[in-house]
Amino acid sequence: MTPFAYLRADTPEAAASLLAANPGAKLMAGGTTLLDLMKLYVETPPTVIDITRIGLDEIAVKDDGGLTIGALVSNTALAVHPVVRARFPMLSQSILFGASQQIRNMASVGGNLLQRPWCAYFRDTAYPCNKREPGTGCAALHGHGRGNAVLGTSEHCFAAHPTDMGVALAALDAIVRTQRADGTTREIAFVDFHTLPGGTPHIETVLAPDELIVGIDVPATAFASRSKYRKVRDRKSYQHALVSVAAALDLAADGRVREARVALGGVAVKPWRAREAETVLNGAPATEATFRAAAEAAMRDAVPRGDNAFKIELAKRTIARTLADVREMA
Repeated sequence: MTPFAYLRADTPEAAASLLAANPGAKLMAGGTTLLDLMKLYVETPPTVIDITRIGLDEIAVKDDGGLTIGALVSNTALAVHPVVRARFPMLSQSILFGASQQIRNMASVGGNLLQRPWCAYFRDTAYPCNKREPGTGCAALHGHGRGNAVLGTSEHCFAAHPTDMGVALAALDAIVRTQRADGTTREIAFVDFHTLPGGTPHIETVLAPDELIVGIDVPATAFASRSKYRKVRDRKSYQHALVSVAAALDLAADGRVREARVALGGVAVKPWRAREAETVLNGAPATEATFRAAAEAAMRDAVPRGDNAFKIELAKRTIARTLADVREMA
């Protein structure tokens, strides 16, 4: 680990000001991602800003049933919150599938959304990586890329985004609230928060250098309580997803789909809202044939690279199976 300056903020405003005054600084809450990367020399920030004492650690239930989640709420606190478990089961499930109890206790909601990829070449400084060092190339293109993405990729990067929670938030129409040093605030649709790699894979979100996440809003919806998160992985114990699906259905009395939500993880460079699948589902009968057609639509633009082609069919089957399970929920 390279030497760094340590600063501590006591308010969100102070944290944003310190970010503005210290170019290249990194925020640290739970530290479950940042510290690991610093030990690997993948992250070498000149300054680390401790934000564990700035508040933002509460969950509020709105009058309409929606949620306001502080950026420093722990993953555990969010997963076990009774309203989250009852009204947004896919969100609770996605967190519980995401990591060990110890990591969930430390990891923050904001930090979860800013996770860096688990591509082996990104985390090994002996190899070139456009995400780690822009312009050096992508070793995964001609190397081992079994766990990497098939949706949203470019020739410069196809690392899969590792979040589980973010997949559920993409399906739930979540909003990211942020603040900058000058006091400016904004609300960003979660599906627009992460960027596609294109020719600049090192730019992973729309955040400005002095901008920090202060909270997440999850709106109340008719379909959220009828939802499920399924995660397919090589081993059951806290492995990253090969494919994950967050799905929700609002069904009419005649068995047709009034409204659907489908989001994917493990197969895309960002939490992936499968709007093509939703278009197929909306207004259609909730049958296996419809679910399979939706799955085909979701993966129509997938581009396999090397040894990750198996993810396309695996994703299709996982989408269809998850939708069938949601249909059967009481």
